[in-house]
Amino acid sequence: MNTKNRNPWLWIPSLYTAEGIPYVIVMSVATVMYERMGLSNSQIALYTSWLYLPWVIKPFWSPFIDMMRTKRYWIILMQLVIGAALGGLAFSMQLPSYLQWSLAFLWLMAFSSATHDIAADGFYMIALSPSEQALFVGIRSTFYRIANIVGQGLLIMFAGTLESHYKPAIAWSVTFCVTAVLFLLLFFYHARVLPRRAADHASKDVTCGNVLQGFFDTFVSFFRKPQIVVALLFILLYRLPEALLVKICPLFLLGKLDTGGLGLSTQDVGLVQGTVGVVGLTLGGILGGFAAERGGLRRWLWPMVLSITLPDAVYIALAYFQPDGLASISVCVFVEQFGYGFGFTAYMLYLMYFSRGESSTAHYAFCTGFMALGMMLPGMVAGYLQESVGYLNFFIIAMVLCVFTFIVASLVKIDENELEEVEAADETTVKE
Repeated sequence: MNTKNRNPWLWIPSLYTAEGIPYVIVMSVATVMYERMGLSNSQIALYTSWLYLPWVIKPFWSPFIDMMRTKRYWIILMQLVIGAALGGLAFSMQLPSYLQWSLAFLWLMAFSSATHDIAADGFYMIALSPSEQALFVGIRSTFYRIANIVGQGLLIMFAGTLESHYKPAIAWSVTFCVTAVLFLLLFFYHARVLPRRAADHASKDVTCGNVLQGFFDTFVSFFRKPQIVVALLFILLYRLPEALLVKICPLFLLGKLDTGGLGLSTQDVGLVQGTVGVVGLTLGGILGGFAAERGGLRRWLWPMVLSITLPDAVYIALAYFQPDGLASISVCVFVEQFGYGFGFTAYMLYLMYFSRGESSTAHYAFCTGFMALGMMLPGMVAGYLQESVGYLNFFIIAMVLCVFTFIVASLVKIDENELEEVEAADETTVKE
């Protein structure tokens, strides 16, 4: 079948849904699943934070994707592997050594998902004309958000419904089995509808040696950029409070009242954080994009800094009062996520701003790798910190650490003339 002129509407929505779901499962759904399986907060935060590693080191193997087969091939293969990993995860949940097996399959899913990201974003650039790329950038972002709602919302709510009738191991086994079937369907679908482009081919004239040399030269040039120390501090510390909160907040919502948690059910967490929270995050991101387009990063930097930090205080209020009304909890989570979405815009724009110039694509990839590292390292200790001080004091500490966000924001220098080009750039491969 000739797929050269395949309508982008047939594959872009499904492709970016497929890109988002495994990331959400690895980063968010796994946290809830392990809590329901009885692991401690310190174990959950440590184990799941390690799963960021493939996205940290993704820039190191991305050049080799171009050398071996086509991007279309890698997309389809990774979707098959992700489906297989989900199937393995489903069957491992009821084993006595489920923890070891489930982590192994989550690791496989994480590496496959990171590789899928490389191939999908590269395929997007070569399969579409510049005008089509501009047209569909909002579409791909929308369906990535939908994937977040499917993963954090619907999947968790589905597992929670099953938990009311079966043991958690059975409930999550069925949930991952359903998701595995979904991914196998995506695999067969994309194998049929993804277009074949002449530009999508392996780089035969490129050898491993000159790839390594080119990578080394690009890596060195990245660390020779002006203000590199300030930039790395900004990338690593701007999201420090959020890096701590992201692992603990779902555990706090699920935690028993006598431990300082809110005692929500799995279904409630899926609704509050996976649906209401994601909607708030999306709306905040959209508003942040409009604001930055009109006023620029220099004008909106500090409002966005305040937006990504001050709403964290809602968790202090929730931990102190421990409300039992789902509506009030939902409002608090919405406010925090809306603020995070709005404030995250400054972060994305700065990454693009700093990556400008020669080798901008590769430098942007390095930035996103450090971004993932900035989320991974604090997350690894978040559980130990929370267990040591309790939920209320943990949220107070996270709020105090917002001072680092203010410090690094005060250090960055933005050239307004250079920024105009950045603000017109396509915001593509960044993950929350």
